[in-house]
Amino acid sequence: MFYYLEGKVTEIDMSLVVIDCGGVGFAVNTTANTISRVKKGESTRLYTYCNVKEDAFDIYGFASKSEKHSFELLLGVSGVGPKAALSILSSSNPEALAMAVVAGDDKALTAAPGVGKKLAQRIILELKDKLAKEADGLPVKGQAPAAGQGGGSKLGDAVAALTVLGYGSAEISAAIKQIDVDALGLEDIIRQALKLMLRQ
Repeated sequence: MFYYLEGKVTEIDMSLVVIDCGGVGFAVNTTANTISRVKKGESTRLYTYCNVKEDAFDIYGFASKSEKHSFELLLGVSGVGPKAALSILSSSNPEALAMAVVAGDDKALTAAPGVGKKLAQRIILELKDKLAKEADGLPVKGQAPAAGQGGGSKLGDAVAALTVLGYGSAEISAAIKQIDVDALGLEDIIRQALKLMLRQ
């Protein structure tokens, strides 16, 4: 299916962008964050997710790969459909979603219209469990505190948050090795890792 669409933005609505690709206008459902980054009349690239059903073919597009990855992760949670996923990513961003998951902050998720406390708690529970399993195999223990010390879970939470943002184990491992994990708080570890990975 489509990996991305690139073309001129011809229309912008509340949660919809129309992109002209070679004379064909594609209606792309998206978030407030992505809409804020595109301009009518200018060329843009949106990374896409296609939702194909018997009676529909809907395209969802995002300005960044991390936002698309977060959208797909949210769709993997039982009870979360495309509308709820867009709502969550419109009221926050991938980084804020990652922090909400690792911190267990359901209030950050219920700020999105249509997302109640039960759904927010389910999102945190399911994504935390999934990310914990993914993070277990990552070789990022080089500068981590010894097992049983307080910083071990801090490193695990940072890895989980970076995984939410769509980064692979090799990228995360290389970035974490350059950071003094002991001296920094969780948010600072994540921020520094993101800066290092964006340079690559």
